Amino acid sequence: MSFDLTAREIMEKLISFPTVSSESNLELISWVESYLNHHQVKSTRVYNEDKTKANLYANVGPMVDGGVILSGHTDVVPVVGQEWDTDPFSVVEKDGKYFGRGTCDMKGFDALALATIPKALEKGIKRPIQIALSYDEEVGCIGAPFMAAEMARLMPKASAAIIGEPSMMKAVSGHKGGLGIKTHVRGFEVHSSLQHIGVSAIHEAAKIIEWANEMNLKNAAKEKAEDTLMFIPPYTTVHVGIINGGTANNITAKDCNFVMGFRCIPSEDAKDWEAAYTKKVKEIEANMKAINPDCFIELEAGYGVPGLKPEENGVAEALVRKLTGDNGQHVVSYGTEAGQFQAEGYSSIICGPGDISQAHQPNEFITIQQFQAGEAFLDRLIEDLI
Repeated sequence: MSFDLTAREIMEKLISFPTVSSESNLELISWVESYLNHHQVKSTRVYNEDKTKANLYANVGPMVDGGVILSGHTDVVPVVGQEWDTDPFSVVEKDGKYFGRGTCDMKGFDALALATIPKALEKGIKRPIQIALSYDEEVGCIGAPFMAAEMARLMPKASAAIIGEPSMMKAVSGHKGGLGIKTHVRGFEVHSSLQHIGVSAIHEAAKIIEWANEMNLKNAAKEKAEDTLMFIPPYTTVHVGIINGGTANNITAKDCNFVMGFRCIPSEDAKDWEAAYTKKVKEIEANMKAINPDCFIELEAGYGVPGLKPEENGVAEALVRKLTGDNGQHVVSYGTEAGQFQAEGYSSIICGPGDISQAHQPNEFITIQQFQAGEAFLDRLIEDLI
């Protein structure tokens, strides 16, 4: 098989692997390894616990400090229940767009990053490009922290990390953090006609969720710091998206499960929100136990994504502004792996082709113009590293 491929051809290959987060990504990782081997680039896997998925990182060029990380995730969201006009796992060109699951979020960028490798080697870059591909970004940025930590420990220290999430090639210097806490409420079943001696897990869960409503109102009313006003909305939000519980309309619910989610502005610590939530849960649990001591509320960590904090005189931001000409100030309210690389000491920025509004949508696409803009951006990066 030939590995002398264009960026579009690489994207077509990556998208042909249906790496929905519920499935393994190892076939894709194996293909990328073969591509790197063809170009005589050594790569390293970082597996998940049961070895069904892996991150992959590689150093392209000299083993010296001062290079640039190009970071992307390999997983995509499901297509089940969506109405597609084309095969989601094939790239279809139509009306100036490339359609397919992951064209925008974010196998398009992954392909562009991989396509830089032979160009960079041919040009003889003096500082390296480091490729970083992760698993399970779409379900809580689970894979990247292990890879970022290992890279920081074992690889030459890169001066900047560019996370290629779709930003229309703008320099996004900040995003909110994410925290999810799995919550299991155990009540006490009785016939609903006797609910005064029972404990409804659903009713108690509703009290917890009402706390979320109260926090949202409180946060919205707070005076906002200048560096917070750029976010939409400019405060931490608390949210429950799915709730499950109960067995019948005439029985007080024994169990109720949900995830309490927080999207935190970078100036607030997610641990403080976790502590506040735990305190409220303990108050409600104490009232439940007063009725029946077998009742409880169990909390379990779901996901945690640190925010990306805008850096004063950040190397990554300065580099991307030089390469794109973008002088605007941009932040987003969704989470990415950028904060995780920043937590490992890397100057980090988000910049990638495509519009985030296309992410997770049926008939997902990236415009050819944006794809080409991403390629031109990385060509300019190569020149900067020579």
